[in-house]
Amino acid sequence: MTMKPQYHMSNEADLKQFLFVPSPFARQVIIVGAGPAGLLLALFLSKEKIPVHVLEAASEIDSQPRATHYGPAGVQELERAGVLEAIRAEGFLPKDLCWRKEDGNIIAELQQEHIPLHSRVTSLPVNRVAHIILDALRQHPTAKVDFNCKVTRTGQDDDKAWAEVQMPDGVKTLEASYIVGSDGASSTIRKNLFGDSFPGRTWEPWLIASNVYYDFDAHGWDDINFIIHPQNWFMAARITKNGLWRITYGEDGELTREQCIERQHERYRSMLPGNPGPEQYKVANISPYRVHQRCAEKFRVGRFLLVADAAHLCNPFGGFGLTSGIVDVGGLYDCLSGIYNGLADESILDKYDEVRRRIFIEQVDKLSTANLQRVMMTEPDRALELDPFLNAAANAKKDPEAAARLAQMARGANALKHDFRQYYKTLKTESSASENLCSA
Repeated sequence: MTMKPQYHMSNEADLKQFLFVPSPFARQVIIVGAGPAGLLLALFLSKEKIPVHVLEAASEIDSQPRATHYGPAGVQELERAGVLEAIRAEGFLPKDLCWRKEDGNIIAELQQEHIPLHSRVTSLPVNRVAHIILDALRQHPTAKVDFNCKVTRTGQDDDKAWAEVQMPDGVKTLEASYIVGSDGASSTIRKNLFGDSFPGRTWEPWLIASNVYYDFDAHGWDDINFIIHPQNWFMAARITKNGLWRITYGEDGELTREQCIERQHERYRSMLPGNPGPEQYKVANISPYRVHQRCAEKFRVGRFLLVADAAHLCNPFGGFGLTSGIVDVGGLYDCLSGIYNGLADESILDKYDEVRRRIFIEQVDKLSTANLQRVMMTEPDRALELDPFLNAAANAKKDPEAAARLAQMARGANALKHDFRQYYKTLKTESSASENLCSA
């Protein structure tokens, strides 16, 4: 009897090397938008030695006050990318969060000390996060980042996608295996795919995001505070170690942007503990903006893909916007990596579209909407009676582990995640293929 040789593949990399699966990537991946999501995807892909070219229309990373807090699902992706340590070294981990009445009295509070470190909410202004990711990305020779590069037209065929780009030295047409739109709420890539269609709704009030130095500690406030009131609702959250706070509040949607900014001193005096005047705080920056709950019709159209704000929008209460965008990036990276390494075919990108859209609609949209509606509650004195979540939070005060579980649930710790690697070709199937090759 002739014995067939036995081959033992210890992991997918060994199996790929044995089968010599050629890369289906004939060209680079182009990522449009150098925000944190686009840069993070570029970092993931460059670690895989996949050529990636990031195009940003602006001359530098956006410094406007936007996202500051990253929930558990996003934190885990930042750790996987190798940048969490640097982000936490500059930022910090909030200890607790609470909901208060207008007079500052606490309605409910959630301690976060019992949440595992790898899942703790992490805070750092988004522009600093983007710079940290960019610094890491520049260590990889397969990555290229160009600013002042505006995509104007796009197209695709069965073999490639292309973008016409207005660059500092003229108009060029760049080709790629895939083009990813990570270019924000006004995404050129999304508009080239769907025109002005971006299903969803716009909230009536303006949202005013402001960064300010003010001594909330003197008033005994927590790291994250949500104030419930029909008019003077707002969020006050510590965002750096040196005393910078994010204050986000609403203004009448009929006002102009300029009027919103003019009213800032008046609003601070009426809302903040101690009713401070301008001499008692220092505003670092302020940005009124319109708030939406929207989701694109598709996150994949052929060789074009959408992630983060280019794909979906939500209000910032609860930190679901960028957190869900970061989780989009982790999922898309796993899909593209699977294709590149011969472990998946292009149908996995349809799974990305299907699953990430479903998670936004069923989880992100609903949770973020509930968070904003909660602070707008018309009867704060009945909050525990009217809101089951706040009631559960108040009841968890004496049970730190229950409080930790509730805090994780509120942040969508598990609900936002999906492991696309489960759609890779199984080792069992490919092992059978290798045995067939050996016996041939």
